[in-house]
Amino acid sequence: MYPNLYFAFKDLFGVEWTFLRFVNSFGFFVAIAFIMAALVLTVELRRKSKEGHLFPTEMMMTVGRPATASELILNFLLGFVLGYKILALFIMDSSATEDPQAFIFSGIGSWPAGIILGLLFAFMKWYEKHKQKLPKPEKRVVRIWPQDRVGEIVILALVFGLIGAKLFDIFENWSDFLKRPSDYILSAEGLTFYGGLICAALAIWLYARKHKISFWHLNDAAAPALMLAYAVGRIGCQVAGDGDWGIANTKPKPFSWLPDWMWAYNYPNNVARMDTPIPGCEGKFCFELAQPAYPTPFYETVMCLILFGILWSLRKKLRIPGTLFALYLMFNGIERFLIEKIRVNVRLNIFGFQPTQAEVISTLLFLSGLLLWIWLTRRAKQRLKQV
Repeated sequence: MYPNLYFAFKDLFGVEWTFLRFVNSFGFFVAIAFIMAALVLTVELRRKSKEGHLFPTEMMMTVGRPATASELILNFLLGFVLGYKILALFIMDSSATEDPQAFIFSGIGSWPAGIILGLLFAFMKWYEKHKQKLPKPEKRVVRIWPQDRVGEIVILALVFGLIGAKLFDIFENWSDFLKRPSDYILSAEGLTFYGGLICAALAIWLYARKHKISFWHLNDAAAPALMLAYAVGRIGCQVAGDGDWGIANTKPKPFSWLPDWMWAYNYPNNVARMDTPIPGCEGKFCFELAQPAYPTPFYETVMCLILFGILWSLRKKLRIPGTLFALYLMFNGIERFLIEKIRVNVRLNIFGFQPTQAEVISTLLFLSGLLLWIWLTRRAKQRLKQV
């Protein structure tokens, strides 16, 4: 396993670059997932704009004015935080930064690095505005297309997705959270996908209403991107060993050509630090599973890449707005419900039944997608009859 890129580069290329310890494998793949989702979303929104389904909004902007005090202060604070924490990882004594996550959530940092980087950011903002300065600032009308807002949409999805993922993880482990709340609130570990999906969806819905972006066309454009992002994100779960593995698998391997890790894997050096110490290993990530388990993140990556291909091939064929997104909800629900059957998870107690939180939400997502499909297709037929 590769808890961070240092271990990956050491194993794959035989090099030991210490600074790569600060780049967690899971976070690395999550970043790639967001980038790929943004690219796919941009392509789809641009296509829908050309077909006349999406329209730009006009915005009044003042150009040619110098940087304001608030802009300079904001950029200084951003640079200070990055210097005080991120830059400090590379320049401070290794004893302070040995555990990057603990360091980030601590009060330790480099004041000189923070001040220098803060001043640099403030200067860059001043210089940028100074180059564009006009003798007299002008107000201009700018047309902004939905595809031009993908950066803002991705940031919203990232921020509210992480908040939702953390909140749902707390709800899922409520009794344990009450015993040690700081371990959950201040930890970068423990994220629940469906919590992130729900909270991010609500934030983007409000954003779309504000900027008059067709809600159903935006959802259809996002459906393949969401499936692809989930597939790539699960690679991070598999590589890092974050605890999303399956139940113990002691069954004999069905095919001789199948690599052992695709059937049963003990996740050595996993970031969840479970559950048996590795003999002779030194460091933070020196644990592996006593019994090999189903590599469910890998299975989800394969399934979701296939589902992404199906959604991508159908995106131009489904002409009723919203139906592609409805299909995504159904695919998502089926995929997650099936994988839960061989996945380790906390179970709830609902009227004598003991489903996992993911099973409940995936069932609701499937039913929501099915009802949405029926409603949208019936509404489209009724409108055709009225024409």
